[in-house]
Amino acid sequence: MTKPLSRWLIALPRRRKVALMIAADLLALPLCFAFALFLRAGNFELLAQYGITPPLIIAACTIPVFSLSGLYRTVVRYFDLKVLWTTGTSLAGIVGLTYALSFLMHLDRLPRTGLLIYWFIAFSYVVISRFVARALLTRTRQSLLARNERASLRVGIFGAGEAGFQLAIAMRASLGHKAVCFFDDDFALEGKVVADLPVHHSNHVRKEIQRHAINEVVLAVPSLPIERRRQIVDKLHRYSVSVRTLPSLLELVDRKITVQSIRDISVEDLLGRDIVPPRVDLFAKCTQRKTVMVTGAGGSIGRELCRQIASQEPQRLILFDHSEYALYAIEQELRQRYPDLQITARIGSVCDATAVSAALRGQQVDTIYHAAAYKHVPLVEKNMPEGIRNNVLGSLTIADLADHFGVQTCVLVSTDKAVRPTNVMGASKRIAELVFQAAATRPNTRTTFAMVRFGNVLGSSGSVVPLFRKQIREGGPVTITHPDVIRFFMLIPEAAQLVIQAGAMAKGGEVFVLDMGKPVRIIDLARTMIEMSGLTEKTRKNPAGDIEIKVVGLRPGEKLFEELLIGGEVTASEHERILCSNEPLIAEAELHEMLERLFAACDTRDELEIQTVIQSLVVEYAPYSSLESPGRKVAAPSQREPSQPLQHALRGVASRQQPPPEIGTDPQLATLSNSSKAS
Repeated sequence: MTKPLSRWLIALPRRRKVALMIAADLLALPLCFAFALFLRAGNFELLAQYGITPPLIIAACTIPVFSLSGLYRTVVRYFDLKVLWTTGTSLAGIVGLTYALSFLMHLDRLPRTGLLIYWFIAFSYVVISRFVARALLTRTRQSLLARNERASLRVGIFGAGEAGFQLAIAMRASLGHKAVCFFDDDFALEGKVVADLPVHHSNHVRKEIQRHAINEVVLAVPSLPIERRRQIVDKLHRYSVSVRTLPSLLELVDRKITVQSIRDISVEDLLGRDIVPPRVDLFAKCTQRKTVMVTGAGGSIGRELCRQIASQEPQRLILFDHSEYALYAIEQELRQRYPDLQITARIGSVCDATAVSAALRGQQVDTIYHAAAYKHVPLVEKNMPEGIRNNVLGSLTIADLADHFGVQTCVLVSTDKAVRPTNVMGASKRIAELVFQAAATRPNTRTTFAMVRFGNVLGSSGSVVPLFRKQIREGGPVTITHPDVIRFFMLIPEAAQLVIQAGAMAKGGEVFVLDMGKPVRIIDLARTMIEMSGLTEKTRKNPAGDIEIKVVGLRPGEKLFEELLIGGEVTASEHERILCSNEPLIAEAELHEMLERLFAACDTRDELEIQTVIQSLVVEYAPYSSLESPGRKVAAPSQREPSQPLQHALRGVASRQQPPPEIGTDPQLATLSNSSKAS
């Protein structure tokens, strides 16, 4: 009987459902008042004395109050405590007002003594009727879904806190998810019940997954440390269940958690690290109420810099990029998110002094973040003149014009590939650093020049993570250049925040080095991404695997180990993850003479002369081509000793002969190495 009725109710148009609710309330509310009079007297004498008029009057007054409180606008299946609170307080208000009027006007026909009891009964009726209707409709929808689908998704929620509770409530109204239990690391919650679901300790995950036939586990702890997240994901993958997650609270709109909030685990969730919140004073110093210009605004780092700067309420934000589409995309995003922000988008190359001057003239720019650069090692290696012009001439143009227009702070975004480079891209970025260092030594400059050096950024254009994703989607093989290649990784938002904060600490000429944490072996990253895709690696021991990892050899100019320091002399800064490196520099007059030779070589496209001049500018530069000879294995880039980790440098360790840390022995990266050890 109930199922046909529920199906009929679900099929009704929205207006008829509201009319049906109002009709039910018009019938029930007089009965609520009659029951209140019965409870007041203990018999039917008061009801007989006052008659039917007071119940009808109070019901007629209550319906408009319910309507104004939003009770009839709320979908029953999504009925929440906020609506109940509004309805209850509105009902209390009308009861109090009715009591006051009847007392002042001496209305003896209205039984004032039963009004308070009526409030409790009417409010109880609203709560019970709506929740019963919601349970009935939800159960009917779930039964309909079960009939249409072969199997429903049984979900275990990891985290019995506020986020997990909200997710469990949201899943009750979901057609495709059925929450069956919670898992939590807190022993105090073992055996407790949250949102009508049992809570099990995380030590019992395997047993409960089997007992409840769980298909998917959702990580519902937005503040979960990265290391613990890696451990949980690695553990759950061994039990053949799908693992998904909620985003951080900062990513959630209005902090409301719904089933749509669930997303797949990304490699950034596992390779990132716990982000240190930016220091408010440093973050705002060069951006808040300032006119800020970002070159390369359409690139991965440039886009994020623009987002972070826009959040600090700058006076004006100038976007500069040579790519029309990239510039258009970031401009539209910022205008939508920050409609009151003054944004100027300029198309042009940083090598074009006229275009840069036009962007700066009359704007009274306070800060420039120079992120425009060619960064792809093989492409720049094959196009040396273009790479040198963009990275070196572009930086020289920005430095000169920043000084000319009196910009307060000018920050160069550099790279770890500038340290003892074996490729033209890295060497060009080191020369760009030399340009900024020389500009900082000018006696009358009003501009504070600084450089910020960091490693690979997860998810940036051309990085290895998007490449691996594409190769896995296409069925493989996943290509790596060498099984021993390791890289430092950082999330784009953290990198942008640290760049802004480093620039705020600059006094002039510093090379800031971001603490990149611990390096990751690329082959372990590839294996982890294959595993996260629900696939297996195809090897000699496992020929039936899904995806093969293929070693294709080091590309021209590529190193096994990237480094962050040249001299190894670093000092701590005001920020715990930013260090200041003491790097050698070249006097500006001598530098300009050498740059003239370099640009002349670029004009004639004489690659040998380009490399010769680079060698005179960057003495640590060891071009890849000079390390090759026909018929023998190239070993030099891979055998060069990497620099010591930053934490060792801070402790004053002088030796540079230590090999890079073994990933397999690093507990923080144990998740990434499990597959490697197994094979």
